Amino acid sequence: MPVLKYPPMNGNHKPVTAFLALGSNLGNRIANLRGAKQTLHCPPELCIVNASALYETDPVGGPDGQPPYLNAVLEVQTLLPAARLLEFCLAVEQLYGRCRQVRWGARSLDIDLLFYADNVHRQKDLIVPHPRLHQRAFVLTPLLDVAPDLIHPLLQRTVREMLTQLPSTAGVRRLPDLW
Repeated sequence: MPVLKYPPMNGNHKPVTAFLALGSNLGNRIANLRGAKQTLHCPPELCIVNASALYETDPVGGPDGQPPYLNAVLEVQTLLPAARLLEFCLAVEQLYGRCRQVRWGARSLDIDLLFYADNVHRQKDLIVPHPRLHQRAFVLTPLLDVAPDLIHPLLQRTVREMLTQLPSTAGVRRLPDLW
């Protein structure tokens, strides 16, 4: 398992609940997600407290001909500020071979910061809540597993409500695999 050093923390931070979406559609998808999950869980800076089931999903957007994704969501407790948490997630992506060549292209690992407590961040490199999560069944379905009543701080709707308001959840299939 690859080991990463956490970015340094400044000051005393209280633990914050955050939600991370993981996806993979290149290479050994399940190994990529399992490895990322193990790499992300390094107490005390970041502890995984809940994980969704795995879902196989059809690609959304991006170039044609992509293979299906495996998707999951992790609920974490973290001492890292939001920007450092995102920085750490991007470093984990790189450990698993992530190359950013084509927007919404195939990838070995993708980690998105969905929520960071009920905070709202609108900076150049950090937008939280994730700006398109409410439009994506491949995010909302696994998020429903871990936090069905979580309220989006801008939309004031629960995960359950956002999912039921989507036109379709076709193309999202729960897998029996444990990860």
